[in-house]
Amino acid sequence: MIATSILVLFGIGFTAAVILAAASKVLYVYEDPRIAQVEAVLAGANCGGCGFPGCNAAAVGVVAGKAGSDVCVIGGPAVMANVAKVMGLELTEMEPKLAFVDCTGGERAEDVYLYEGVQDCRAQHQLYKGSKMCPEGCLGFGTCVRACPFDAIRMGPNGYPVVNPERCVACGSCAIVCPRNVISINGFTDDITHLNEINDCLAPCRQRCPGQINIPRYIEQASRGDYAGALETIRERIPMPLSIGRVCPRPCETECRRQHVEAPVGINMIKRYVADWEMNSGQRLPISCKPDNGRKVAIVGGGPAGISCAFYLRRLGYRPTIFELMPKLGGQLRYGIPEYRLPKEVLNWEIQGILDLGIGVRVQIKFGRDFTVKTLAEEGFEATFLAFGAWANAQIPIEGDDARGIASGTEFLTKVGLGVETGIGKKVVVIGGGNTAIDAARTSIRFGADVTMVYRRSRNEMPANDEEIADAEEEGVKYQFLAAPNRFIKDKQGRVTHLEYTQMKLGKPDASGRRRPVPIKGSEHLIECDTVYMAIGQKPEIECLYDTRGGCPLETTRWRTVEANPATLQTAIPNVFVGGDLFTGPDLVITALGAGRKAARSIHQYLTTGHIEVPDNLQRTMIPYTIFKDVERVAPIERTQMPHLHHGEERTCTFVEVEGAISDDEFKKETCRCMRCGLTCYNRTEPLQEEVSETSKNM
Repeated sequence: MIATSILVLFGIGFTAAVILAAASKVLYVYEDPRIAQVEAVLAGANCGGCGFPGCNAAAVGVVAGKAGSDVCVIGGPAVMANVAKVMGLELTEMEPKLAFVDCTGGERAEDVYLYEGVQDCRAQHQLYKGSKMCPEGCLGFGTCVRACPFDAIRMGPNGYPVVNPERCVACGSCAIVCPRNVISINGFTDDITHLNEINDCLAPCRQRCPGQINIPRYIEQASRGDYAGALETIRERIPMPLSIGRVCPRPCETECRRQHVEAPVGINMIKRYVADWEMNSGQRLPISCKPDNGRKVAIVGGGPAGISCAFYLRRLGYRPTIFELMPKLGGQLRYGIPEYRLPKEVLNWEIQGILDLGIGVRVQIKFGRDFTVKTLAEEGFEATFLAFGAWANAQIPIEGDDARGIASGTEFLTKVGLGVETGIGKKVVVIGGGNTAIDAARTSIRFGADVTMVYRRSRNEMPANDEEIADAEEEGVKYQFLAAPNRFIKDKQGRVTHLEYTQMKLGKPDASGRRRPVPIKGSEHLIECDTVYMAIGQKPEIECLYDTRGGCPLETTRWRTVEANPATLQTAIPNVFVGGDLFTGPDLVITALGAGRKAARSIHQYLTTGHIEVPDNLQRTMIPYTIFKDVERVAPIERTQMPHLHHGEERTCTFVEVEGAISDDEFKKETCRCMRCGLTCYNRTEPLQEEVSETSKNM
């Protein structure tokens, strides 16, 4: 019996073994050994910050190609290198990222209703998009704080989240749960390629800035003494704070909410102060750049747009080379803006710092003659940015315009910039009312000439900056308003001796919105002169775009500008981009600097992905609900005045810089005038002590 039982049990066991062996052949599931190897080198925290439920799932994702070697958000470079080694991948330097909070409103933003529901931002957002008057700002319930698995976010004292960069691993959990898109995960590339979007926290000044500089942010940094941080913020958008701090006409200040209290914040003087601080410190702040990727891009034109494009391309890892017709870079900054406004020593220092990043330069070389888009491609340049400016001058075809002594304002200023003989006489007439005309007039004063500016409209219609108009008058420039040139009178030697003009009166507005000048019959007058500078407008020289048969592969406009997609600056030739005055016509330096960055962004995306991403919510015009004049509870603080050289020989007989820098105390005062505006919020002033006392008496 015992023997039989043993045999039965043996038979059952053998049969089971055979069945299991057969099943294993049929049901066998192969597991890639790399999964275990990857899991072994991960941090083992099972935190879920990577988006997978645990480290094993993350390892499976890596092997399946659903995640990269950077899957572990807390592991750092060492873990990344080990994962790449297991997978047989070449490890490239990964760009560090952090959570970024784009909101400065918080408790400053007004409520439109009382919310007593679940204390969660997503829940509140479901009800009329939230209780805050600002439709894009933080709702303040801290949902992002609870979502962060690394305790890297806290609700700050002002009612919006604050990120701890030492703990943040850029896992994105906070951004996922934020219903207002207040939080984003940004890296270096994101910071310098982002374009203003309507759901960003855009103060009116920032909306109006053609360079899209985050003005409230850099003023806040500067007010804390963080000048390096302020400059870094500025250089995320424009590369030349020293120059633009001197020559910008400050369109941002026209939208500053502070003007509805007493006067706009001196935004540009603050920018100049921090830029001067760096130059005067004796050392340059480091400017971060991605590793060289070996890809070449040609920049045709070494003015503001070209320099800006080269700067941002280099920061993105490219090898830009600037091709410039003139002996030195700078464009109109060097050859159009006089020394008394922008000292060349300052310009040289700023440009050299940009070139030192690793930007190539070829000067005194002409596009269309010495090289073309085709030859650049043959040389290995994968993209080209055209930005050779508006150097051609508009002319008034009137009798006697061939007389000696008549030249354009830009020609005169260029000769001064080059340091060559100008041929200026003793009695100068400048025709025009723009900034070039003012520069030509004030420069002529410094050559000892008697100067009269002739403009066909009134002073109120002059397009030049008001301060420049006043400064020119203070220096001795005489104005002849409502005067339209008729003809030039010349002597037997062919030299101009007089300008005849007709007195005008203002009629109805024309297409520009300005009142049209109408001639007064029989009101001809003469102005004695031996030199005339015409400064009535400029336009790009586009002849270089045409081949020997008169063909041009690019589309041009009747304003002699090049057609391109306004959002991407890409032309009809996919790898050719355009910007600056060649695209817009004569415009501001800050506009050209902004275009250079936009072009660099497009070139980068085109060369890396083959297409250019354009957000569908770009901020193109002022956001209506952010523009209001009722600025309550703000105590008046007088605006700081920029110091000027006193009128006299020191000012009008030399090219010494006229506008000075504000003092340390004035700088601190001016930064405090900024109300740190957001879309709708701003800093209100605490009630004055006497108001508080009066309120207490009435209680």
